[in-house]
Amino acid sequence: MPVQLLKIINGKSETPLPSHLQKEELKHLQEGFDHTNKYFQGIVILSYPLTKLGDGRAFFKVVLQDLDKWSSRINSINILIYGKMAEDCAKVVRHGDTFVVAGFKLAKSPTAREDGRHGCHLEVSEEAGSAIYIYTAPRTTAASETASVSVAPKYVYTPLNHLKDGTIVNLYGVVKFFKTPYVSKGTDYCSVVTLVDPSNAKLTCTLFNGNLDYLPKIYKVGDIVRFHRIKIREYNGQMQGITSAGFASLTFDGTVGAPVVPRTSSKVYTFMDEEQKTIEELRVWAASNLSISGPVAKLSGVQPTQYFDLTCQLVGKAKVDGSSFLLKVWDGTKCPYPTWKVPVEARDLEGEKVLLHQLRNLTVDILVYDNHVQLAKSLKIGSFLRIYSIHTKQASADNEDVSHIEFHLHGGTCYGRGIGVLPESNPDVKELKTFLESVDLAESQNMESMSSVELDGTFNNVTDLESHLQRCQQLSVTVLTDHQDLNNTELRTILNSTAPQQYRIRAKLRTYKPQKLYQSVKLHCSKCNSLREVPDGDDFDLILQGSAVTTPNPELHNTSWYDSVMWTTQDQKQRKIAIHFVKHDEMLQQPEDTLLMIEGGTLKEIWKLTKRFKCVIPVRSTEENLELLDLSAPFLLQGNVKYYGCKQCSTPKPIKGLSSIAAEQRPSWEPTEIAQVLGIEPLQYVFIMKFTLVDGTGALNAYLFDYEKFFQIPASETLTNNFLQQKMQMTMNTLCPPGRKLDDLPWLECFIRSYNVRDAMKDQVYYQIFDTTVAEDVV
Repeated sequence: MPVQLLKIINGKSETPLPSHLQKEELKHLQEGFDHTNKYFQGIVILSYPLTKLGDGRAFFKVVLQDLDKWSSRINSINILIYGKMAEDCAKVVRHGDTFVVAGFKLAKSPTAREDGRHGCHLEVSEEAGSAIYIYTAPRTTAASETASVSVAPKYVYTPLNHLKDGTIVNLYGVVKFFKTPYVSKGTDYCSVVTLVDPSNAKLTCTLFNGNLDYLPKIYKVGDIVRFHRIKIREYNGQMQGITSAGFASLTFDGTVGAPVVPRTSSKVYTFMDEEQKTIEELRVWAASNLSISGPVAKLSGVQPTQYFDLTCQLVGKAKVDGSSFLLKVWDGTKCPYPTWKVPVEARDLEGEKVLLHQLRNLTVDILVYDNHVQLAKSLKIGSFLRIYSIHTKQASADNEDVSHIEFHLHGGTCYGRGIGVLPESNPDVKELKTFLESVDLAESQNMESMSSVELDGTFNNVTDLESHLQRCQQLSVTVLTDHQDLNNTELRTILNSTAPQQYRIRAKLRTYKPQKLYQSVKLHCSKCNSLREVPDGDDFDLILQGSAVTTPNPELHNTSWYDSVMWTTQDQKQRKIAIHFVKHDEMLQQPEDTLLMIEGGTLKEIWKLTKRFKCVIPVRSTEENLELLDLSAPFLLQGNVKYYGCKQCSTPKPIKGLSSIAAEQRPSWEPTEIAQVLGIEPLQYVFIMKFTLVDGTGALNAYLFDYEKFFQIPASETLTNNFLQQKMQMTMNTLCPPGRKLDDLPWLECFIRSYNVRDAMKDQVYYQIFDTTVAEDVV
């Protein structure tokens, strides 16, 4: 049979593989070889639905992870299965199975750059004489009310201090910080969670899904999560986790002694006996190493000017205005201070009228703003909530001597602000329900009526309420980094003032250009102040092809400060390629510390080298020296970044100037230092955008000119990093949410400066944003 299930008994296969088959390692897989009698073995980490191709043949795709997962940075490969084999495999394969592919064909993978897997894929079919062997361990199932738990082949879990860039891993962690899911770009939900474990490492994960139920169900700091197939990326020297295809999660209560019951929306998941031990060990570790006593409070214990989390029941709700919403909640205890009752029309208040009247001295009114409004509207009366980072404010009406307490959930997700809906099975909900049932409502109705500030006594009219709401609005989605002494100035005043001046403003972003955010990235010369579009890869490739015509000069090879190798390609063009490896103390360094120069290489070949070596410089030979290519091409490639020089301000020097850096005690190979010795005036990547700002008194166009301060992401990496592009789009969707009315847009607090630019006939006044950055919870 082309597809065979092999049983594992006492850790060994009941039936051995055919003796003529030889194992092939992932790192040794190459095109151009015969793999008829070879086999590759890996663990199934992902499978796709069975489909039909245009010719009617069945098609099934699985992803295998190398058994030696740390053997290289790329440790997984796509397997494409055709025909009857595809149908047979789709019926039996499960995540975690050990999967053997024999007699396969190796072909170039068109998706390698996007999915980060091996550059080739394996193709198998019955017609090609392929065979598939699937090792299966005995599987048992245990049914419960909500899920069937399968005992499957053992998953490998990676400690947080062993994570590597570009890998897809399984892991356990204790929640140190989290943000409840919120709407991000488009219709997707986003959740942010920071994990720790006994290795004392930390991992922040940004998780996306169009279905809210598929995100981790985290209720408090100290919860324990298990993530399967999470992708690891390195950013600014720190590891970050993001969702990948097939991502799945389980969440467990982190309380020592609590039942080990996973929270998940999945009806089928694997959970093995030894994992229960892992969770119990993490609970004990967290109890003594992690501060999990968050700012949870009862209403009876709240104080003015406090931020706290509240577990409560929702008994009423109402719309207040375009950017705020009222939630009436109680937790069975009474606030010790008079509380503000938000004035709303009786017809607008949802909830059981009799119960609202009975609880009038025990409920508090919480105003939620901006991004929380959408969720607040969808909440069901009677549901149990945990509201995170509520702000209590002490205030008094203009015509009252008695102060009162107000409850606000400001906009944004900073400090974990958000609303979580708790299931009735949650232990905290069970405890709260028992307590609420014991409350004597008759006694609460006899309490002193002055305990709350009634509707008519606080605000005389709707204008007063609107004015108050404006003062209570969210903290701005942008943050000022200097000049805090400046007062806000209306846009109308700015438009009627002469330049140059500096202002502090509070406004809304009505629109921005360019809408295609990648077009905002430009190259800027700080010396001549010129701007240049970022060249695309095709331009660079043409320059490389032109330089490849010049044959490397052997007389320039193997000098005192670099070693050289040269070879001829086996294709029709028979290109000659030379690579010069710069030495330190007359010795070659480790690849991650090495600068190399290349002649005759293609764009694809150069990108491959940048993934392994610290720096790559494209060069060409003259009779006497190596020299840089035309400055239309980058003078240096490092990681995913191409560094360009200003044609006008640069005076290129001989390449041998690099030998002075190589002679340093610890060569850093920093781009600015390399540019200096090569006579290059480096161009810097910048974001340039036009914001149209409004505040009700006027509108003006302000330009953003930013390297990385405003968005808190480097412009230099944005064009080559999908994660950063998505992050930038999310930021702009927060600053200027698509489809929102002007009244519903968030506020931006900015510094702008006015300046004059001489046009043909007159001075034109322009405005530029400065010393402003996006708020922490937005990025």
